[in-house]
Amino acid sequence: MSNPTVLCMGEILFDCLADQLGKELNEVTSWTAYPGGAPANVACGLIKLGVPTAFIGSIGEDKPGNDLVHLLEQIGVNITGIQRHPTAKTRQVYVTRSQDGERQFAGFGNIKTDEFADTQLNAEQLEKFLFIHADYLVIGTLELAYSKSKKAIFKAIQLAKKNQLDIFVDINWRPVFWLDLEKAKPLILQVLKEADFIKCSQEEANWLFATENPQKIAQKFPKVKGILVTLGEKGCYYYLGKNYGIVEGFSVKVVDTTGAGDSFVAGFIYQCCQYQEKILTDPEIAKQAILYSNAVGALTTTKPGAIAAQPSKEEVEIWLEK
Repeated sequence: MSNPTVLCMGEILFDCLADQLGKELNEVTSWTAYPGGAPANVACGLIKLGVPTAFIGSIGEDKPGNDLVHLLEQIGVNITGIQRHPTAKTRQVYVTRSQDGERQFAGFGNIKTDEFADTQLNAEQLEKFLFIHADYLVIGTLELAYSKSKKAIFKAIQLAKKNQLDIFVDINWRPVFWLDLEKAKPLILQVLKEADFIKCSQEEANWLFATENPQKIAQKFPKVKGILVTLGEKGCYYYLGKNYGIVEGFSVKVVDTTGAGDSFVAGFIYQCCQYQEKILTDPEIAKQAILYSNAVGALTTTKPGAIAAQPSKEEVEIWLEK
């Protein structure tokens, strides 16, 4: 197996999606489990686009955990950075859906959020060799909610800086994961100071920065090279090097929005691997990269589940030609 170009670190889990649309949690009568978790979704999306990628995370030694590891192996994700926890369970998230497929996180069943295996990611057990040849580290912010996995995130950032990886942070704000909401904002902002690229939704931008203008956000982070503010089906505001603007989204028949933002991230990092510094210096390439990322995100919404719905490189190219 070739050395991974990208390391995706954080949670892998099962999204249990309500089979009945437009119902509250207590009205749902059946659920379908889909593999998910933002960093794992990005890792799988990158493999489907032809980028060698590793997933780093902690998973329970249980059947759901075995199923997820098997899935990553099948897809071709490098799993040498996975830690297995003997007692903590693999996380399952319950997700209700509106009539038009929009999701609402509805909790974790009868297990407390800090009792799942992903919270036990151990900084001391990180495989340092993975960082030597990689070019990108992709992290979210959910692992910052728990003391042990938070240490692992900061250790990974340290290793990334030492080995000159670009750090990509997808804010992925999910209040349901946090026991102490007061701690969230300062911790997230601390991590963003280390980021080379920051991706957030419109809502997250307004919550964290009180603006959705990527240039204004960039002024807060002197080190940052790129800011992406996603607008769902409306597209994306971007600031890449000195290039900025908006690229409109694609109109598709939406079945399920799960993982669309993660597929967008995979599309963008694939473009970074293709064009490297040109993404920051050439306005046409910058724009094209966002267009491509929008396409990968849009295609993912046309089928149910996150990983199962992700397109291949060929599918994206054929669709863009149309």
